[in-house]
Amino acid sequence: MIDVTLANFETEVVEASNTTPVLLDFWAPWCGPCKTIGPMLEKLELEYAGRFKLVKIDSDQEQQLASAFGIRSIPTCILMINGQPVDGFMGALPESQLKAFLDKHLPAAEEQPAAVEEEPEQEATAQDQLSALKEALDKAPDDDNARFNYIQALLLSGDVAAAHIIFKPALPKVSVVRRYESIQMLLDAMNSVAAREDITPAKAIFDAKIAANKRDFSARFTFAQALIAAGQYTAAMDELLEILMRDKLWDKEGGAEGKARKLYIAVLDLIEQPKPKMPEGQIPPDDPVVATYRRRLSSVVLS
Repeated sequence: MIDVTLANFETEVVEASNTTPVLLDFWAPWCGPCKTIGPMLEKLELEYAGRFKLVKIDSDQEQQLASAFGIRSIPTCILMINGQPVDGFMGALPESQLKAFLDKHLPAAEEQPAAVEEEPEQEATAQDQLSALKEALDKAPDDDNARFNYIQALLLSGDVAAAHIIFKPALPKVSVVRRYESIQMLLDAMNSVAAREDITPAKAIFDAKIAANKRDFSARFTFAQALIAAGQYTAAMDELLEILMRDKLWDKEGGAEGKARKLYIAVLDLIEQPKPKMPEGQIPPDDPVVATYRRRLSSVVLS
């Protein structure tokens, strides 16, 4: 397994795929399902003993590569052979389906390794995680944390329609539960006109508008919504910060905060994962991405 950037993509992926199939794993540090599928792919790379090469691409850090491959949600895996993408899939598939995908495209091994019995814990999938969150909500339908956690997982998995359904009973609480307000803003972003446009031409239109007027905040906000719908959360926050640095209360709609700041906070709410339980006296570490973007927001708001 190797981490790939734009700088080494040509060598490690394009050229390498001329001799060995290369599987691209687009991921991000905040992505829960990525943490499920990543170890399984690394395990399979060892088991397949050279039949394919696994590379990992951080979609937040390498947005140009993510955009080139049209990545709209993560995890997404794409198989490259002879310099060209031949197939791919989204989501954290179980190991049996990963093997079926690989066996469909990879050259046969000279000597088939003995079958390895899969351990139940290795079959944990994104769907298993969603099922557990749904079960927790079913047991406590009035628990706002349980409802938020389930909606958060649905949005991160790309199931916006299901998130709408689960969110509907919470609509009366939007004005009193801040994280529900965040969910409302995220759903609005993901269902906006911008969200229905392909991100590449949308960026070209956005770049033209900003070149003409850097204070075209409506264009920046619309493009941020499109980035959220495409799963490019840090890029969306970068655009929202550009608004806040120039006008903290732009389009505040009568409230104490502008909607750029509210949407920025909504993205932080979405990507921040629940902190693990720690031994007594120990404080769990902060998510480095979330911590960085919280500091950037504070520096802008307090300046």
